[in-house]
Amino acid sequence: MKTKYIDLIEQTFDWPVQPFTLVDGNVHWRGIDMSGLAQRYGTPLRFHYLPVIGENIARAKGWFHDAMRDLDYGGNYEYCYVTKSSHFSFVLEEVLKAGVNLESSSAFDLDIIRNLEQRGKIQRDHRVICNGFKQTPYLEAIAGLIKDGFTGVLPVLDNRREAGQLAALLDRTVDVGLRIASEEEPKFEFYTSRLGIRYKDIPEFYHGHIATQPNLRLKMLHFFVNTGIRDSAYYWNELNKCLNVYVELKRTCPSLDSLNIGGGFPIQTSLGFEFDYAFTVREILSQVQAFCREAGVEEPHIFTEFGSFTVGESGGMLYSVLHQKQQNDREKWNFIDSSFMTTLPDSWAISKRFLMLPLNRWDQEYERTFLGGVTCDSDDYYNSEQHINAIYMPKFDPEEQQYIGYFHTGAYQENLSGYGGISHCLIPRPNHVLLDRDEHGQLTERIFKPAQKAPEALAILGYPEA
Repeated sequence: MKTKYIDLIEQTFDWPVQPFTLVDGNVHWRGIDMSGLAQRYGTPLRFHYLPVIGENIARAKGWFHDAMRDLDYGGNYEYCYVTKSSHFSFVLEEVLKAGVNLESSSAFDLDIIRNLEQRGKIQRDHRVICNGFKQTPYLEAIAGLIKDGFTGVLPVLDNRREAGQLAALLDRTVDVGLRIASEEEPKFEFYTSRLGIRYKDIPEFYHGHIATQPNLRLKMLHFFVNTGIRDSAYYWNELNKCLNVYVELKRTCPSLDSLNIGGGFPIQTSLGFEFDYAFTVREILSQVQAFCREAGVEEPHIFTEFGSFTVGESGGMLYSVLHQKQQNDREKWNFIDSSFMTTLPDSWAISKRFLMLPLNRWDQEYERTFLGGVTCDSDDYYNSEQHINAIYMPKFDPEEQQYIGYFHTGAYQENLSGYGGISHCLIPRPNHVLLDRDEHGQLTERIFKPAQKAPEALAILGYPEA
């Protein structure tokens, strides 16, 4: 009878599944022994593997360039990195090595742009798409960059107030974008995005609030779907509505030449993950091309904004199982040495499921269990996988160390949890390690931030040093 954990995986998936392998009973991810990493730095442990960032950017560029060549598409392709998914300097520097544009969401984002320019990481003509709802400090920061010679800045307008306020701050004509308020999927609690301009109001908005401003010139139509790019009837329907608006505007606005199909690609969150990226890219471009040719307008340059796709698969969290409790006849609880609420906030806030695997002891029998954090909060738990409504782990043995890995967590988790600040129940920030490859392909490791200590947390809360 096959009752070992390796048997469960091999019966469920076509194992091994990239980028995972099993070597001497230990999980290797992208060629890195995860149990060895946990042993060297201890758990809990946050890590980022930097080469993935450039690899994913190159993959996406390849899909778009190949499809444009095959279709004889008339426009160009521009990749934008969404900074809000991870603002870390090591992420931005890795992204910029791949030669991509940036997308900002707030005033502080633009301080990062200035910092990058001052350190020679970008030039003043670097394309920066300024998205989001813009309060006065954000608009002033945008205008400040433009006045200081940052010619690549392109604000995407969200509402009437922004158009008038931004125009009043400018001393020259500036290219701008216009965001569409797309309709959400039926399962959402609301019908239309709170951001952007309604489809039916866009022609009036352009003629009444952009064309009348001598300092504003419409260059980009921004189309964003909250659930990202999917091969679904919902996505293709929203794209079709967007293209209707684009060709209508293009006929009266010659300066409009770019379409931003914001909303990212999915990333691997399960061993059973499947998504045909190349097909989806080709289908998007085919529809845009066909729509424009039928309408007799030029095909737009295509911009994409990828955050999770860029950085998500570079990150992960490692934990140890501390203890097991049998709470009733059916439920066993394995306690990890940290908190899901503080280290993987999406797992409890929106019930997001990451790719989770035990890192060792695959030759042991498996059991169904729940995973719980160490906070005193009933919501601090993880109880199912993306591909199955349960968690299976090697049977708990207090005499054997059990490591657990959560993979592809590199987007949003640090920003949402308040990196380096105060967390629920004062659970400390874990060690954070950066992994890279040198020019010979050898793995390099360095600690980016050590685990948080009690004096650091107390100082943030205002407690004087005793």
